[in-house]
Amino acid sequence: MIKPPHSSNIQRENLIFRRRVIVASVFIFLGLLGLIARYAYLQIYTHEQYVTQSDNNRIKLISAPPSRGYIYDRNGVILADNHPVFTAVVSPDEIENPEQTLALLTPIFQLTPDEVTEALKALKKSKNEPVTIKIGLSEQQVAQFSERKPFFKGVTIQSKLTRTYPYSDLFAHVIGYVGRISDNDSKKLDKKLYAGTDLIGKTGIEKFYEPLLLGKPGYQSIETNAYGDIIKKLDTKPPIPGNDIYLSLDYGLQKLTSDLLAGKRGAAVAIDPSTGEILAFVSNPSFDPNPFISGISGKEYKALQQDPDMPLYNRALQGQYPPGSAIKPVEGLAGIHYGIMGWDTTIYDPGYFSLPGDSHKFRDWKKSGHGSVNLHKSIVESVDTYYYKLSYQLGIDRLHDWMSRFNFGSKTGIDLPGEKVGVYPSTEWKMKTYKKAWLPGETISVSIGQGYFLATPLQIANSIAMLASDGQHLTPHLLKKSTGAVHVVPIEKPDGKIQYNGNPNDWQRMHLAMEDVIKRGTARSIYTPAYRIAGKTGTAQVKSIAQGKRYNEAALDSRHWDHGWFVGFAPVDNPQIAIAVIIENGRHGGWVAPIVRKMMDYWLLDRTKKPILPPTPDALAKINADKDFAKQQRIDAILSGKPLPSKPNTAALAKIGNAAD
Repeated sequence: MIKPPHSSNIQRENLIFRRRVIVASVFIFLGLLGLIARYAYLQIYTHEQYVTQSDNNRIKLISAPPSRGYIYDRNGVILADNHPVFTAVVSPDEIENPEQTLALLTPIFQLTPDEVTEALKALKKSKNEPVTIKIGLSEQQVAQFSERKPFFKGVTIQSKLTRTYPYSDLFAHVIGYVGRISDNDSKKLDKKLYAGTDLIGKTGIEKFYEPLLLGKPGYQSIETNAYGDIIKKLDTKPPIPGNDIYLSLDYGLQKLTSDLLAGKRGAAVAIDPSTGEILAFVSNPSFDPNPFISGISGKEYKALQQDPDMPLYNRALQGQYPPGSAIKPVEGLAGIHYGIMGWDTTIYDPGYFSLPGDSHKFRDWKKSGHGSVNLHKSIVESVDTYYYKLSYQLGIDRLHDWMSRFNFGSKTGIDLPGEKVGVYPSTEWKMKTYKKAWLPGETISVSIGQGYFLATPLQIANSIAMLASDGQHLTPHLLKKSTGAVHVVPIEKPDGKIQYNGNPNDWQRMHLAMEDVIKRGTARSIYTPAYRIAGKTGTAQVKSIAQGKRYNEAALDSRHWDHGWFVGFAPVDNPQIAIAVIIENGRHGGWVAPIVRKMMDYWLLDRTKKPILPPTPDALAKINADKDFAKQQRIDAILSGKPLPSKPNTAALAKIGNAAD
């Protein structure tokens, strides 16, 4: 007989089973509810967000950088051009290991350590914006990369426009150059404006007019597949090119001036006295700006820095020199302005001047003196003693007040960065600078452009241009016109009149005195009947000469010879050009005057009949190749410590008149 199972145990087990089923069902139900809720959340509430993210995975926004504005001379000769080059670009969002990628690319693209460092910095900062790691790839480098491209996801070769300066060193100190955007640059600039742009103005016109030349970027929206290949273009906004700039410079005059200064250390600035336009702006020696675009080699840059002639030094803009007698025409009018000495006031010059109660003799360049001297004669024969006495009566503060009206001791306002202000001293200036009182003898030195008085060639040229324009105040400028999206109003006329208490005819009388410098004075050998020239020689002492001692050029190193100045304008009756030229260690103004005469001849006589034109492309290529060869030889000589020529080339400068001033 089989015994039935225990009824209570069966019931308990059934109850437990049912409970477990119910609990499991509840959990399953709750899980389903959660899934349904999550699905609803994703599909309804966050639909737009995830659609956007999905699109971002397959849609890319590529920046379209604008083409940089071209730079021309006044006649349309292109001075800063754009040309296409192969460029290596890395997309930071597509590479996993930037260090490894760059290490593998280094032998292919011949990346320098500096380029690798800069690229790593840029890749770390940029999340989506492509980073340029090399500009100006050779065809061989492009071919080598193309063979290995499957191994470099996120690295592409693009054709981009880059800057080039066809005339290399001829305009380097005025146009300047562009260079790679550095880490310091990126901290200051508007990243939206520079999207896709690799270069930025570093010096000169390129830097000063950077906002005008840059333009505005556009973009291109593309759809890609999972491999990053472009499927189709979706949308395009074209970039706005930068403005083109036309400078007031004249290629022919610039080339002639540069040739005249070849082999010499110096500067020349030519200005239109009616407008303030810069016609020529030369600092010699110069340098080739092209290597700076993609990154100059350490070897070449070191040679430029160690070059004793300092080719990177912009002498026309930043050179601060004692102006010597070149400033006497401007200074002479101060005596009339303050009622101290008029045209008919005479002094007696025994060959020296002494302060009352002082035995020290401030000597004239002419040991025997000039006898009876008035203002006119003081200019023609460059009589130092006249200005000793004038300055003593005026005092340094009134001299400072007058000379500052011609922008001495302050910026001229030229549209170039980095202008130096020079020094025109005053009692306040000396106390502030040296914490010492002004001495009367210091005024005497300043009166002939020595002592504390320092001026740039630009300041000197501008002062002579203002003198030529009968006291019209000029702001020297290079921008003549600009075309493009941005409207620009250039300077076209003087910005005021210098306050002068004398007779308006005094300006013309000073012109006639400066004309007599050419007819029968210290620059008489450059006289020409073709047109009327007004000029003034100047000598700036480099090495101090003790009291009672004479200047002995033969006993001095050539770099201690006096600087030579010549300033002038022409024609006297209708000034069209004003010029200042300095030759470092050029002995005296007489050696410099022929340079100015040849510049005037070209501008007034030859420019329309026999203009100096740019060479043909083939001829230019040969010229630049010869320059590159000579540059390499000089680099090798500098870095190897070989001696370089130190004696200034004055052989081509005709000796004129007496050599005193």
